[in-house]
Amino acid sequence: MRFQFVFRVVLVCAMALAGGGMSGVPAQAQTASVGPSSGLPMPRFVSVRNAPTNVRVGPGTQYDVAFTFLRAGVPVEIVQEFDTWRKIRDVEGDEGWVHQNLVVGNRTALIAPWQEDSPVALRSNSGADARVRAWLSPRMLVSVRSCNGEACEVRLNHADPDGRAVTWQGYVPQDALWGVYAGEIID
Repeated sequence: MRFQFVFRVVLVCAMALAGGGMSGVPAQAQTASVGPSSGLPMPRFVSVRNAPTNVRVGPGTQYDVAFTFLRAGVPVEIVQEFDTWRKIRDVEGDEGWVHQNLVVGNRTALIAPWQEDSPVALRSNSGADARVRAWLSPRMLVSVRSCNGEACEVRLNHADPDGRAVTWQGYVPQDALWGVYAGEIID
């Protein structure tokens, strides 16, 4: 009897470690949660509303400033909530707290921030062989308009050599962006 119990415990532990007993459920779905204050998915990407934006070491104005965003629109990931405060993570992995009013749901992304010199093609459609409209440098900030799980339609404003504003719109591979999740669908 004791042997059967031990065998079952070992089997259940082995199944848990191997992901058994949850067949058909994607790994993301197993860890998906919602924020206790907002009811929105956690984690999730948002963008910084204003610049400068102070990021604090704790959820309140009584906490010291850890760092400051000097540019609006930068993507950040919300990883925790406490009342009206959101714990965020930036592209470099730094974390801190901001008030919920300092972030917005507008989706932005950074072009391949992990690369140094390899530009990413902005294409006329989501196909890998589509015409190249422009080459985007790593760390460029883009607005995300939609994603189909493999590519995202993005837009960016850029100044031409004469200083005139030019708007570029097209598609980049989804895995070349920091600010969207792998396989995420955005309509």
